[in-house]
Amino acid sequence: MELHGYFRSSASYRVRIGLYLKGLDFDYRAVNLLKNEQRGEEYTRLNPQGLVPALVDGQQVLTQSLAILEWLDETHPQPALLPTAPLERARIRALSYGIACDIQPVQNLRILRYLQSEYGLTDEQKVDWIRHWIHEGFVALENQLNPSPFAAGEQPGLLECCLIPQIYSSERFGMDIAEYPAIHRIMLACNEIPAFIKARPENQPDSTI
Repeated sequence: MELHGYFRSSASYRVRIGLYLKGLDFDYRAVNLLKNEQRGEEYTRLNPQGLVPALVDGQQVLTQSLAILEWLDETHPQPALLPTAPLERARIRALSYGIACDIQPVQNLRILRYLQSEYGLTDEQKVDWIRHWIHEGFVALENQLNPSPFAAGEQPGLLECCLIPQIYSSERFGMDIAEYPAIHRIMLACNEIPAFIKARPENQPDSTI
């Protein structure tokens, strides 16, 4: 498999965590978002949306991070990213979508560029925008997390694949995760797991480019 992504992309980061949790081998192909390589002809042949990540498995190309993670869970069932009980699966999906669909997109690079070019937002205003939406999302998430070590019990899964990249982004913009105790607890637990360590942005080959 080949993972086409960017070291700081939250969506790419999610998939890296999932691949490492599954113990799957893959080749990493860097796509530099700051240089707009995701809009180039070579990459858009893989993913016409011009977004990262894209996961290539033989002749198949998968896009959208949550679709990729669920495909990984269906094709490589162990260790599972989702619980077996239908209601619990729905709960974990809802929490995960809350991050991937409601928090992360409004701080996406293309959104921030548009806010700057069309509405003249300063860098300080952009950071205020980002912090506002992360805080709203984290408060809602905090109130839905169980006291168990991870969102679905004793092992990390889909929610953690989404949460840890969002925490990384939040800290980049000066937010204190300790203000959200349940989220903070999950973060500390994940920080000790090799799959999460290997997936960190600073441990990717394109982090120094």
